[in-house]
Amino acid sequence: MARLARFAWTVLIYNLAVIAWGAYVRATGSGAGCGNHWPLCNGEMVPRAETVQLIIEFSHRLTSGLALVSVVVLFFWARRVSRPGDAVRTGATLSLAFMISEAILGAVLVKFQLVAGDASAARAVAVGAHLLNTFLLLGSLTLTVYGASGGRPLRGRMADVVRFAVGGAALLLVSCAGAITALGDTLFPSGSLQEGLTADLSSTSHFLIRLRTIHPVIAVMVAVYLASSVWREATAADTARTPARALLWLIAAQLVAGAINVVMLAPVWLQLVHLVLADGVWIAYVFLAAETLATPAPILAAEPYARPA
Repeated sequence: MARLARFAWTVLIYNLAVIAWGAYVRATGSGAGCGNHWPLCNGEMVPRAETVQLIIEFSHRLTSGLALVSVVVLFFWARRVSRPGDAVRTGATLSLAFMISEAILGAVLVKFQLVAGDASAARAVAVGAHLLNTFLLLGSLTLTVYGASGGRPLRGRMADVVRFAVGGAALLLVSCAGAITALGDTLFPSGSLQEGLTADLSSTSHFLIRLRTIHPVIAVMVAVYLASSVWREATAADTARTPARALLWLIAAQLVAGAINVVMLAPVWLQLVHLVLADGVWIAYVFLAAETLATPAPILAAEPYARPA
């Protein structure tokens, strides 16, 4: 199982890199680099490198294809070494399902031309759905890593299940809002902070511009809620303490990065940092939920005290 755990970690980290590269495709307007062809690129299996946008988009497709292959391998490996109901098997199965839906959503974006300079409501919905699916994929891969690393079965108290479900839903909501905000920053860049704030508050601005004010507000609210919700685990003396403390540090870093992102008018490199930190927050949260909801470790009976002869 140790080899499977290392491979699961590799797949998770690799998918983080693919997700960041996908954000770079969106931020640079390269989503139409292959036209509206999918899975081919401009009707060719291996297109000629005519534009930078084509190279960026085609490389993303190649790396995404390798990600799919890695998840397929993870799925069959997990099924071979685990039993039904084990966390590693459940996580690997969900990972494959969400990886397939990830590919379908990517194809929808390309075929319906919801890329490049498109500023429609349909694209905003598709971007939010794509981000939601991406996070569910990351969560499933994280569960696979947890199970392959010796994680115990998940049978927590209903109160904890509800608490983590609410927190997870809040994280998904703020992340989807962040993806739509990033789309607005890309399509409607501001020349200055004052210009951006004026546009955000104007009733005549495009809806993607006006939505940019919502994300920071709900991000702070969710951060405060999560920090107070997991404080008990962060101060406990058990295995949940490590992911809880990592989560608190990542939340703090994410708030700082978000504030700098606003002040610096969302440069591409900082958008990628902001996204990777969001991924890190989600992964830490899933690890924490798994550790908290895991069945207690069995207590080994102490050997009886033997009197000296």
